[in-house]
Amino acid sequence: MELPQSEFERIMFFEHARKTAEAAYAKDPLDAENLTRWGGALLELSQFQNGAENTKMIQDAKSKLEEALEINPKKSDTLWCLGNAHTSHAFFTSDTEEANIYFAEATMCFQRAVEEEPGNDLYVKSLELSAKAPELHLEIQQQIATQQAAAVGGSRTSSSTVKVSKKKKSSDTKYDVLGWVILAVAVVAWVGMAKSHVPPPPPTK
Repeated sequence: MELPQSEFERIMFFEHARKTAEAAYAKDPLDAENLTRWGGALLELSQFQNGAENTKMIQDAKSKLEEALEINPKKSDTLWCLGNAHTSHAFFTSDTEEANIYFAEATMCFQRAVEEEPGNDLYVKSLELSAKAPELHLEIQQQIATQQAAAVGGSRTSSSTVKVSKKKKSSDTKYDVLGWVILAVAVVAWVGMAKSHVPPPPPTK
């Protein structure tokens, strides 16, 4: 499957950023700014991975961001990035209790980011949306379960249909969660997108 040119360029950009940060880390492992860039690049790249690879890359991103915070615990952009990483991890987790743990950690990160930089509208908006995230996650999981049940009922003769539906649904969810990670405001659009099996349009300011 061929990626759109814009997505391909985005992957190349963040892959370059990841490699650059990795090389810089070898020279100076105590550069919190570099670690934040590295974690951010991994988080962006995770959106183009599937299944276990996606989760592993998110965990790697969190590890780099946590390392940056050990060096500078008050670094607001790192706190915000880590909040997004926890949020992304939660949305790719089907278990509600586990997801809620990640959401709680995300809220703490956003809260700390706001405390460090109260005038930053993006941090404030992220904190506000964080409170709605568990409810949205539950709604998404219920909708996926309903659609899978409908797929089973409509085609009992083919188990592959369910698998395809589940894979497609996961892909759709990934595209919509992508909005949260990039803009920290777009995930609510998931509910509107859930009924159509197409990626959402590019976010506009």
